[in-house]
Amino acid sequence: MARTAGSIIANDPSDPLAHVTAPPLNETAAERQERLEKETEAKQVSDGIDRDIEAEREATKARKPIKILLLGQSESGKSTTLKNFQLMYDPKAFRLEKASWRAVIQLNLVRSFHVMFDAVTRAQELNQKGENALIIPPELLRIKLRIMPLLAIENILIRRLTPEGSGEVEAVQLGASTGLAKAERTKHYIKEVAINSTKGWKEAFTGNPASPTRQSFESGDDIDWNDPKDPGRVIHECAEDMIKFWNDPIIQRLLNQQNMRMQEVSGFFLDQLDRVTAPRYIPTDDDVLRARLKTLGVTEHRFTLSTDVATGKLIGRDWRVFDVGGHRSQTAAWVPYFDDMDAIIFLAPISCFDQTLAEDLKTNRLSDSVQLWEQLVRNQLLRETNLILFLNKIDIFKAKIKSGVKLADYVVSYGNRPNDFESTVDYLRKKFAGILKEGSPLPRHFYGHLTAVTNTQSTQYILTNLQEMIMREVFVKSSLL
Repeated sequence: MARTAGSIIANDPSDPLAHVTAPPLNETAAERQERLEKETEAKQVSDGIDRDIEAEREATKARKPIKILLLGQSESGKSTTLKNFQLMYDPKAFRLEKASWRAVIQLNLVRSFHVMFDAVTRAQELNQKGENALIIPPELLRIKLRIMPLLAIENILIRRLTPEGSGEVEAVQLGASTGLAKAERTKHYIKEVAINSTKGWKEAFTGNPASPTRQSFESGDDIDWNDPKDPGRVIHECAEDMIKFWNDPIIQRLLNQQNMRMQEVSGFFLDQLDRVTAPRYIPTDDDVLRARLKTLGVTEHRFTLSTDVATGKLIGRDWRVFDVGGHRSQTAAWVPYFDDMDAIIFLAPISCFDQTLAEDLKTNRLSDSVQLWEQLVRNQLLRETNLILFLNKIDIFKAKIKSGVKLADYVVSYGNRPNDFESTVDYLRKKFAGILKEGSPLPRHFYGHLTAVTNTQSTQYILTNLQEMIMREVFVKSSLL
């Protein structure tokens, strides 16, 4: 319908509202001019409001932080991946926390000796029953006696790490992670600290992280090296005997006989005894990444990405990375975090194919990871979320396969395929990729990476590439490209 002369609003006789928009009858030229000016002004105001609303909508999209969720079973490498993010994008804060991680590393160390003490005790118990166990020579028992103060240090460190209800101490069955025979697991327990991530446990060691006088922990200025109660003093005094005990051929044979693979346990520092027991030991970045501390609840790290790695442009985009507990009792807590996530990094520790869950000795750890991955893939809430797979602890997996441990003994579907690294890892990669292809509600690209997240250089290379991919996906969804 043609626009009525003298009006910017079309008038359709069949329109029931036409009389509202029609020009007044007997309108003079001056009145018509005034009306048109008002209509024009009103339209300009309306268009301006529309532009402001659209600009606010686009600005909100741009300001919205990018959210990444780290998922996987307990000891899969989630916390280590989170620490890699922090080391990459907030290195100052990472290094200011080294005082607290020094205590964690000391606890990891004395906990390893506690495990070995239990192995010696177990051999002695078997000998008393007349079973053919390895005989522990008197000299080795005397060394053990001299380093028994480490058990008291373990308790001191636990108390310092769990002040005023900031954590829990669990009695964990020994062997699920070390390969101990199932028949022995129910008899032997060790203490494991579980830290509540919402409590300020680190402040007990770092003081006030926001203090303007604190520049870095690298110099060790925050440590009272003359403190007689510093656990590091006792550890250093025991250092020579600790080294002898760990390197003794009898201990190595004993651990091998009991199938205790200490090198595979998170928080392994026995290969660094000279350095870690030094009187003025300060953790390196790699030490912090390797340190083991179980967390309860959700750990969140925030950082601002100042430049786009692909273009080099300034973007100032906020990122949030969440680490949710992986213990079976905590997996129900994952679901509330599925909403509004831009990507999920799922860590599957494939080196654990011959181990069972500490909380369920009947469940194989690799099988558990496969089931968790399948649940994520099929979840309708995540149908438009990027799923990124880390087949983690690939270094341990490779060493285990090379040593002759057969994947087919634990993964029946592997059949008679060659038991070499390339064949086994290719099978597992295709297994996880197939689950994504068959179970995903919507077509997805498979982002699968072989990782050892304790390796800073390779992990940060992968995270940098993922950062670019996630940014592009977010921009596409936000219609900003």
